[in-house]
Amino acid sequence: MKHSKSAIWQKKRKRKFKNTRNVREAAQQVKKTQSQDKNVVKKENVLKKESIVKKQTFFQSLFHRQKEKAKDKERKLSRFKIAIKRWFTRHDSDVQLVLFPLILLAILVILHVFNDQLFFKLDKEQPVGEEQLGTLNPYPYVQAVAQPELSAKAAIIFDRNSGVILFSKNQQLRFSMASTTKIMTSMIALNYYKPNQILTVKRSYVPGSGLNFYAGEQFTFMNLMYAMLLPSANDAAQAIADNYPGGQDAFVKQMNEKAKSLHLNNTHYSDPIGLDDDGDYSTVVDMAHLASYAITNPTFAKITSTKYQTIYDLNYTKPYLLINSNELLGIDGVIGIKTGTTEGAGEVLVTSVVNNNHTYIIVVMDSDDRFGDTSKLINFIDNDVKYVIPPEPQQ
Repeated sequence: MKHSKSAIWQKKRKRKFKNTRNVREAAQQVKKTQSQDKNVVKKENVLKKESIVKKQTFFQSLFHRQKEKAKDKERKLSRFKIAIKRWFTRHDSDVQLVLFPLILLAILVILHVFNDQLFFKLDKEQPVGEEQLGTLNPYPYVQAVAQPELSAKAAIIFDRNSGVILFSKNQQLRFSMASTTKIMTSMIALNYYKPNQILTVKRSYVPGSGLNFYAGEQFTFMNLMYAMLLPSANDAAQAIADNYPGGQDAFVKQMNEKAKSLHLNNTHYSDPIGLDDDGDYSTVVDMAHLASYAITNPTFAKITSTKYQTIYDLNYTKPYLLINSNELLGIDGVIGIKTGTTEGAGEVLVTSVVNNNHTYIIVVMDSDDRFGDTSKLINFIDNDVKYVIPPEPQQ
């Protein structure tokens, strides 16, 4: 029994250590392989450190060389500067003796060239003849002490030739324009439409004064201009705005842009007619400048100076007799331009007057008697406005 157990144990041992002679030899082999692996790792680490050290020394030596080169350059430059300074200190007087005449010579050359060019230009210019002399306009002044009494809340007399304001009352206060809004409406329309262009009435009813146009009725553009400016027909102004590309909104936008381009900074439009007393406002100064600009348009000046006109629709089915609403037209040199009335704006009148070859723009706003106030201002011009005539230039 003992013999069989020892035999089994011997067999198991042989299976476990079949590649080695005994246990001690196996352990020794394991130790040897471990020690060999450690030696290999140590050698690799040593090689890595040596390579890193070599790289560091290489870059250090490279930077060191660059620094040395830079220092050498600085030394050379400093030596050069020192040498120049020493040379200048030794030869300072000699340098001054040489440079001073050279500077004088350069100045003389520059003056000589400039002098030649100046005389060359003068030789080319021709003497100014009498026909080339500009005319000096007489300058107005007011000799009156008392100011005219007006019912208007704001008023102005503007001399168009000299650009001088001869009289003003509340010139910077804003007031509603009423139908004098149609002055700007005319400027936008004349810039866009052609005289014989056919426009169609889009609305059967427009509040305020009008000629009772019906929707679908057609007129030429010029007939609508006469209807808008003589009796101040609101339906004619509305038809002009409605036929504009984009309709009334685009038309009113163009009106405000035009006001900005003319530097009418206290003027705003909200409709092409002047019915909105809150949205349509201006000052007498802005209105005077707008009127002065408007009468430079010959078509506008011709229409506003017309007392009577008869227009027809496109089919000549119905005549419309037009009467200018400006009662002063043709009296005391009045040649235009537009009336306006609403409950909020009161009576408004913009007038163009020619007196002694001078053109005046008179504006009254929020008046109780616009024609009476304007007549007083025309008398003020006749009696109290004088002119200084500048002397003619001597030949």
